[in-house]
Amino acid sequence: MTMPFGVYLHIPFCSRRCDYCAFATWSDRHHLQDSYLDALGAEISREIAGGMPVATSVFVGGGTPSLVDPVRLGELVALIPVVDGAEITIECNPESVTAEHISAYQIAGVNRLSFGVQSLSAEVLRSLGRDHDPDTVVRAVGIARSGGIQRLNLDLIYGGAGESILDWRYTIEQVINLQPDHVSAYALTIEAGTPLADDPSRHPDDDDQADKYLLANELLTAAGYVNYEISNWAKPGQECEHNLLYWRQGNYRGFGCAAHSHEDGRRWWNVRTPDRYIELVASNDPVEASAEDLDPERRRVEGLQLSLRTREGVPRESLSESDIGLLDSLIVVSGDTITLSTEGRLLANEVAVRLR
Repeated sequence: MTMPFGVYLHIPFCSRRCDYCAFATWSDRHHLQDSYLDALGAEISREIAGGMPVATSVFVGGGTPSLVDPVRLGELVALIPVVDGAEITIECNPESVTAEHISAYQIAGVNRLSFGVQSLSAEVLRSLGRDHDPDTVVRAVGIARSGGIQRLNLDLIYGGAGESILDWRYTIEQVINLQPDHVSAYALTIEAGTPLADDPSRHPDDDDQADKYLLANELLTAAGYVNYEISNWAKPGQECEHNLLYWRQGNYRGFGCAAHSHEDGRRWWNVRTPDRYIELVASNDPVEASAEDLDPERRRVEGLQLSLRTREGVPRESLSESDIGLLDSLIVVSGDTITLSTEGRLLANEVAVRLR
């Protein structure tokens, strides 16, 4: 049996930077796209020649991967050796997807798309600084399905300024109507150095976000979606294999600027800027910026913290009997396994700090 192994490709280009975003993305480096894709190809080929394992999942993220030439991106994806039936996902923004994208992706073996939807309220999208409108989302989903890619994830963000509980309900109901097989819903977070961080009037409210999380869970569960990680719901059998690899501390290789990798307790990450990344690959120098080695105890505890977030949960002995009693409303004890209750998902850190 092939051991799970993931490959991540980072595409750092965006048409604009959203006010809440702190990712390694740039809106002023589009002139580097061709040389960046060349560098990605060279880095991937170098790793393959060094004996990189066959991938069970591939994820292309960013940034906005759908901004770069889809044929060239598809050629890069096709370089990666994968097992039969591997899950291959590309992140897309709804406004930048065309039938030509879907055709090129399909030729490369892509079988799953993740759309950055965030909201289906036009006003909320404007407040988040997004370039698309709700109709664009519907159109993009239709293009994907007409082109033959049926596995779809819709990414959502809740808690933006001006978003009412009715706005959020409308978004979830419209997402359900689109019938994706996977939905991710994340609370808007404040990242240092972003325009959102500098504007307290737009900071989210914890109680409001808790209400919206509970509403999303209620509506998605009623529609047949299963919560398998705090922020992720899927139709049965449609969980994201690549994300599961991360949550299970699997091994993976990241390509591109700022991409992270992990192998048996060693984590490392590449230089952050596309300019420097291109230079290093061109000169055949290492692109690794820094690394850390996890000792067995730290790795064990991190494994518990990650597993706690999932429906797999943690062994009962991971909590003391006194903590099990104290955390009664936040956890569900079933035989030898402990999982988070719905309320517990909102206060996961309260449980995680007591893991032993």
